[in-house]
Amino acid sequence: MPTLLLTTLVLCLAGSVLPYEDVETIQSCMQNLDEGLEQGSPQYNWDRLNQLEQALARSKPGKEGCHFQTNLVEAHVYSVTADSFKGLNLSSSAAKNKGRSKAKPKHAIRFPVELMQGIRAREEHKLICIYIHSPCIFLDEQNSSVLNNHILGAFLQNRTVTGLRHPVEIQFWHNMVLDASNATCVFWVPGAGAGRAGSWSREGCKTQHREGTVVCLCSHLTYFAVLMIQAENLSQPVLESLTYISTVGCSISAAATFCTLLLCCFFRRRLKDTTTRIHMNLLAALFLLNGSFLLSKPLASSTGGLCQAAAALLHGSLLCSLAWMGAEAFHLYLLIVKVYNIYIQHYLLKLCLFAWGLPTLVVMAVLIFRGETYGHHVISTTDGYQNMNMCWLTSRLAHFVTFCYTGLILLFNTLMLAAVVVMLRRIKRQKGQARRDWATVLGLTCLLGTTWGLAFFSFGVLLVPQLYLFTILNSLQGLFICLWYITTYRRSRSSSDSSTSR
Repeated sequence: MPTLLLTTLVLCLAGSVLPYEDVETIQSCMQNLDEGLEQGSPQYNWDRLNQLEQALARSKPGKEGCHFQTNLVEAHVYSVTADSFKGLNLSSSAAKNKGRSKAKPKHAIRFPVELMQGIRAREEHKLICIYIHSPCIFLDEQNSSVLNNHILGAFLQNRTVTGLRHPVEIQFWHNMVLDASNATCVFWVPGAGAGRAGSWSREGCKTQHREGTVVCLCSHLTYFAVLMIQAENLSQPVLESLTYISTVGCSISAAATFCTLLLCCFFRRRLKDTTTRIHMNLLAALFLLNGSFLLSKPLASSTGGLCQAAAALLHGSLLCSLAWMGAEAFHLYLLIVKVYNIYIQHYLLKLCLFAWGLPTLVVMAVLIFRGETYGHHVISTTDGYQNMNMCWLTSRLAHFVTFCYTGLILLFNTLMLAAVVVMLRRIKRQKGQARRDWATVLGLTCLLGTTWGLAFFSFGVLLVPQLYLFTILNSLQGLFICLWYITTYRRSRSSSDSSTSR
């Protein structure tokens, strides 16, 4: 019934401008295309779309243009001349929700005055706009997904428009977190794909990301869309299995680190040792990291404030964990390489200021000055338009800075490990002790940062294996450190007991 009423209304509105035969022909073409889009037959739909374009080009709109609409197609035709054309702003009427007059349209397009340059003053042309709310026609070889399945087409009758100095501005509204890393403006190139009707191209289009809007600035007229950039060929099953592994691993690590912290608090004499205190700070940072990660996904469906807080906690705990890994490497260097004549006043306090204080200040500054950096992060897959949300960084710049920070920590840890290895090679007399030190140093250093270096190999055929290895090793990092700590503690106890008995 709503479709029948809508069709009747459109016929009445267009009938006052167009001859009844033109209205009937255009409406018939739109209904055929609408039915074809629902059935999903690309080749027949291209024929129906071409028929609709030809019918619209033969129409004779009045001063206000003529407008047609079905469930999945919306068409507008304007008669324009160069001497009277002052630009045109057009928005989708299909997107206005019932009872919500202030609701934003799903898309809009603005044509510059330059569009009619080079045309004789009184020569009349038809400006045709077609909005399609289905992607089944525009499928490339990769079956790429477009934002909200919206495609906007615009062209002038019998005229090719290219090389505009003042571009056509197309706006796509959305309610997701999008940036240059996961969405970009594209246009359709017919017949460019092997075995397909065409392919998407970015040439001649610039992308601007605003809050809730993607703005495409293109220098020509054709069919436009916002292409969703996929997550490095990561499929939905792989993403789900990685999420499951991360959840299980972080849960085990969180429980192990918490139990170890309780155990150390019970044996307070061990806390007098500076090395043990550094270990405990690292375990506390990893406990926060694992806990905040486990909270990130459930809170992604909550209000913006809770998700923002969860994202800030996750980011801060990651920075602190990496900082304490660097502190462990530095302390290891002092113990083994710089053995003699070392005294640093307020040594542990300075390490805490570096590993706890500095990341906290960074997170607080981001929250105060750029709070939108934290929020809902959308992970796209290659299996169609499917998303998984978590509370994390939404800014590409913040991702890059965090990545560089991680690289610096790992570089520092690698250099410290190299210095320790060179020192151990010089130990020739006490071979048994040297071997024990080798196992201890390599085990500790690998668990305190080396495995994070796998993040720098996320490309090509290494992507999926690297992701699984990275997820397994780093989600269980807290458990590995706890096992290492318990082993060294028991070894030191047995050594002290044997020396006492003697």
